[in-house]
Amino acid sequence: MDEAAVREENSVSLMLEDHKTTCWGCGLHLVLESYSPIFKCGWCGAITDQCKTLRKPDSTWFSWWRCVRDRLFVTILIFFMLFVICTGVWAVYPAVFSISKFCGIVHCLLTSVLSIITVSSFCLAAFRSAGAPANIPWGSYPIVEKDGLENYTYCAYCSKPKPPRAHHCRSCRMCVLDMDHHCPFIGNCVGAANHRNLALSGFGIGSAASIVKEIVAALASSALLLSARGLILIYLSFASLSVEIGIVVLLWQQLYWIYEGNTYINQIASHNVAHGEKGWQNLLRFFGCPYSVYRVLLGTGNAGKSQDISSSKLL
Repeated sequence: MDEAAVREENSVSLMLEDHKTTCWGCGLHLVLESYSPIFKCGWCGAITDQCKTLRKPDSTWFSWWRCVRDRLFVTILIFFMLFVICTGVWAVYPAVFSISKFCGIVHCLLTSVLSIITVSSFCLAAFRSAGAPANIPWGSYPIVEKDGLENYTYCAYCSKPKPPRAHHCRSCRMCVLDMDHHCPFIGNCVGAANHRNLALSGFGIGSAASIVKEIVAALASSALLLSARGLILIYLSFASLSVEIGIVVLLWQQLYWIYEGNTYINQIASHNVAHGEKGWQNLLRFFGCPYSVYRVLLGTGNAGKSQDISSSKLL
């Protein structure tokens, strides 16, 4: 009996020792009731995933190639937009001013505004940080407050905490808040800081393409189609139409995911589908609508709830 009791005591002590672990967020020693590869700290709220395997680091050549590819796409797109704008103005300018001077001035002003919005939005999306997480204290109990790392995970690539809805991009070599995907055409990630710029750029390009199509349709029966300007107008009409179709499809896809409170990465990752509530409040928050608009469109109760959700996601 004494030998059996000693064995039972040893087995219990070994089990308790196997379930002891340390929280990466606050450094506190935790004792789990049962073994779990994924657990959450009761003090700081940090989530530890012991089963997560790291992918093999990219080679220097592969990283260099991705950087060159992104810069090449950005350069080509900038030159393409400038080509469409400049040649479109050159081809349409005589016909518009032949109608009336007032019509020509209005057309030039509208073209300038749409062109500036489109090019500036594209440049902000391409060269602005997609949304780097804020640096917060971690690793030691005295400096980590209660729930200070709520639902944070540890990024082994950046060696620092990763906020909820953030992902590590191996092309940008950083964690990005609300990362949707890495877009090679802007050479940057689509995240919390530049997602809205892409939406505005889509609206600008779509509006400019519609104006170009209307002008081309009005001049379709004109003798200009036999000249160099006419050939350029034909090219611009097909180019604008194809670009607009692609942008409209991407725009509606992004707006749908924003409405659902989701991102592209979370959509394709079946194991990480935890996102916020869907509704119009997500679109209003995305476009930065003021609190008064929340109250008018969503009602007082829902507006307050949406504001709380929005503020909790800001870092």
